[in-house]
Amino acid sequence: MEPRWAQTGRDGADDDDWGQQQPPSSLFLQLPSNATLRFRGNVAKAWGAALDEGEPPGAPQERDGEGAREQESVPLKQLPLCMAEKRILRLREQRVAWKRSRWEQWQVGMRHLWGQVRGALLYAQVWRGSLHRIEVNRSCLQYDPTERGLVSYFTYLMDLLSGTGFMELTHLFYGYYPNSAVDFVGFSYNIPLAYLLSVLGYFSVCLLWIVHRAVHLLKRSLVGENGELSTYSHKVFAGWDFCLAPGTAAAMKHNSLRYELRMDLEEQTLRRVMAQRSPGQRLALFSLRGALNLLVLGLLGAAFYGVYRATEYSQRAQQDTSPGQQGLVLGLLVAYLPSIVITAANQLVPLAFGLLVRLERYPLSLEIRLTLLRTVFLRLSSLLVLLFSLWTQITCHGDPAADSCRICHHNHQQHPCWETSVGQEMYKLLVFDLLVLLLVLLLVEFPRKLLVTHGPAPLARLLGQQEFLVPPNVLDLVYGQTVCWVGTAFSPLLPLLHAAKLILLFYLKKLTLFSNCRPADRTFRASSSSFFFLLVLLLGLAIAWVPLLYSVFVLQPSQACGPFRGEPTMWSTLWAAIDTLPLVAREFLQFVGSLAFAVPLFLLLCILMFYLMALDHSYSCLVKELKGQLRLEGQDKVFLVTQITELS
Repeated sequence: MEPRWAQTGRDGADDDDWGQQQPPSSLFLQLPSNATLRFRGNVAKAWGAALDEGEPPGAPQERDGEGAREQESVPLKQLPLCMAEKRILRLREQRVAWKRSRWEQWQVGMRHLWGQVRGALLYAQVWRGSLHRIEVNRSCLQYDPTERGLVSYFTYLMDLLSGTGFMELTHLFYGYYPNSAVDFVGFSYNIPLAYLLSVLGYFSVCLLWIVHRAVHLLKRSLVGENGELSTYSHKVFAGWDFCLAPGTAAAMKHNSLRYELRMDLEEQTLRRVMAQRSPGQRLALFSLRGALNLLVLGLLGAAFYGVYRATEYSQRAQQDTSPGQQGLVLGLLVAYLPSIVITAANQLVPLAFGLLVRLERYPLSLEIRLTLLRTVFLRLSSLLVLLFSLWTQITCHGDPAADSCRICHHNHQQHPCWETSVGQEMYKLLVFDLLVLLLVLLLVEFPRKLLVTHGPAPLARLLGQQEFLVPPNVLDLVYGQTVCWVGTAFSPLLPLLHAAKLILLFYLKKLTLFSNCRPADRTFRASSSSFFFLLVLLLGLAIAWVPLLYSVFVLQPSQACGPFRGEPTMWSTLWAAIDTLPLVAREFLQFVGSLAFAVPLFLLLCILMFYLMALDHSYSCLVKELKGQLRLEGQDKVFLVTQITELS
């Protein structure tokens, strides 16, 4: 550091005035001649006093201004001076400070204050991101579905029927389960890991059972349902069950055989008529079928749009208004609006399908199957539309940069616990399906039975006794099971409620079958229908896998509820548990989940599939040869009988 006199001389004075400037007193005190001052007595006292005071001749006013500013800029501790000189400088600064005006003191204080404020602002700038994240996390962690204060009775009833309020904090829904472990004696039960593995294990067991059952029924259908075996002679001579006693069962079997024979005759007649049609007639028929199919697509589109709009309106209305502001009836209508629209579409649109398919002039067997396919597509697609509408609301139409989803990665304001919201929709579908069944049984089927039995004769003939149709009832079971599967991941106790519903449904259907219904005129083959409905059930399970896998691997769980709060995905919980295993087990599981294991397994499954296809082809060829031999033996018998008749 340069001496203060050198800085002053360079900065404070021009070159012309350099001769008039004097070095500081410290330099005079260091001169050898100054060492004799103490021996000169009173003669040099005045000069020595002046030198001790540190007032060199020169410009004292400049020293007062520039020296004070320099000492403000350089701390006194950093000056290379002895203690006596520092004491002199401190006294000078005090005298200069007394000479300053209050305005200068206020300016110096403001400069110090502004420096402190600027440092605080810079420090806050560093912590701005962390403070913002802390505030965001607090907003994302807000989840309290319980009502505060005085709650009316119908609010509890509405919560019970719609799964809101206190029902959200029960074992029925996802949001109740904590993200912790329960410690036992020498054992720790990881709740998030158990939740994930239980759901995946449940779906895997269902998949294996359905595939096993479908393969078993496929073998029976391939053997029993064949055109070569389903001839008139087979139905006439081998179609009767001799274990049936005379009475209602025998009459029902007669009606079934008569219907099958009539259906076969009608199909052969229709095929003969179709073969005799001209090209113009075929073009007109195909045009009619195309127009009717467009009408069917229009009905499906209208039903899907209604489900989408109903779901959007129901979720928005439940968010904007509290249950206390609505009445019981209005609140239930708003909460059950998607379920009402889906159920109404599932009941009314198939009736239109049944009327339109008769205009298409298909054979009776194809007519029934086409109606069932359209009904299945309607029921399963309505669930997909419901899930899609919920997905658009939860993820802001798949845009994480939207205002509603930027903070919590999902629409926290409308769905603070989005897993519970999905489970509530499936819960309401299950409850509403059961309520509709009870209402139809009490308000439709029993009054119709009373009118037919005890009412006026013309009205009884017009209505007729209700038929018990097997395909629609089985489709109702498949639809209910699909709803149960979709909601299992978000409502763990929903399968238990569905099992109780099936038990109640069995006895109600039994009651209405024996009390209110009569056998259907059109029967459906048991073997082929069982395999067809298992395929539909397998398709429903595949639909249920879609939201499950998407929620496990892609969507971020809610930060305010559930066992996976704070995790990026549900699947990361499994990887965190794998990291705690021993090294050998961890490496094995990582190898199983890698491409090095998946690709060879896929190739092996492909080879096994081609082998089974080749085996099936060889068996089918063998079956054709055996049928050809049976046909030749039948011709031989006919020839022998003819020869015996001629010879006799």
